Amino acid sequence: MIPFLDMKAVYAELKPDLDAAYFRVMESGWFVLGKEVEAFEAEYAAFCGTSHCVGLGNGLEALELVLRAWDLGAGDEVIVPSNTYVATWLAVTAVGAKVVAVEPTPGGPNIDPDRIAAAITPRTRAIMPVHLYGEPADMEAIMTLAGRHGLKVIEDVAQAQGARVRGRRAGALGDAGAHSFFPSKNIGAIGDGGAVTTDDAKLAERLRVLRNYGSRVKYVNIERGYNSRLDELQAAFLRAKLPRLDAWNERRRAIAARYTDRLAGIPGLGLPRAPQWAEPVWHLYVVRTGKRAELVKALDKAGIGTLIHYPIPPHLQQAYADLGWPAGTFPLAETLAETVLSLPMGPHMKPEEVDEVAAVIRATLS
Repeated sequence: MIPFLDMKAVYAELKPDLDAAYFRVMESGWFVLGKEVEAFEAEYAAFCGTSHCVGLGNGLEALELVLRAWDLGAGDEVIVPSNTYVATWLAVTAVGAKVVAVEPTPGGPNIDPDRIAAAITPRTRAIMPVHLYGEPADMEAIMTLAGRHGLKVIEDVAQAQGARVRGRRAGALGDAGAHSFFPSKNIGAIGDGGAVTTDDAKLAERLRVLRNYGSRVKYVNIERGYNSRLDELQAAFLRAKLPRLDAWNERRRAIAARYTDRLAGIPGLGLPRAPQWAEPVWHLYVVRTGKRAELVKALDKAGIGTLIHYPIPPHLQQAYADLGWPAGTFPLAETLAETVLSLPMGPHMKPEEVDEVAAVIRATLS
């Protein structure tokens, strides 16, 4: 059996550190907004290269609370990818703003800066690029556009912790970076967790108020806030994992390179190609094929786990039927949804497992 992602191996590698983190929190008797969260925020900000990090309940709330902190709402437009997980859209509609979906580049999964330029209107307030699969979006082009039009940019870094664009980390490339620490992420908690990184002190301070019922001082509520706080226990686990993140990402790069080598030349199989200016972290290794159902069946029979990220694009989800975007509205996103397949990937995957996956794919498609 080759699992899609081996979660148990992480605990096996870090058992002493994770166990120590657990006991440290339990023995402290303090479980919400304490020293562990404060320390992780400082350490993760330093890792990303930003002045501030604010720990939050999860990645979706990180996206949403940034938009709320910027006072976005009804009548405002936010440009988002057509090809993304639905959470990106949910954050926008949660604040009452309008989703403006933009297709990806023809050769990659991420939002196309040229199409962003065409989508900007007088009502546009922000751009929300997603670093999908761990591959950074073209942030230099996006920030140039944003500066020209006076727009805010929030990076969705859920799949790209540690990735770089021309030497700078994801999460430090826009006005804010929203991070998810869902367990399967490159650095994941043992449950839900999220954060926002930014160099904007005013934004960071408002997020700290919003996450805690709109309060700086207990029982003094200066605005209508939320309950979205990174747990002390999750912060402690993340602190144990953070020193390993770069090494884990290097392991992922080695796995991706081996996949690319072993899968080269297979008829009808599209392989991921990262741009030269990006250093992806390979949260996922995603291939494309018109024979996906056949390939999934063969891999499953061989005991190899796969997933589809994502089988239904947001505009075709029932949740967004009211927007009136039928099939055919975003053909690039729809084609990706019909053809992408995520292969097993993770820092604990063995080289011989990559070879086994590739052998089944080659036998099925050749």
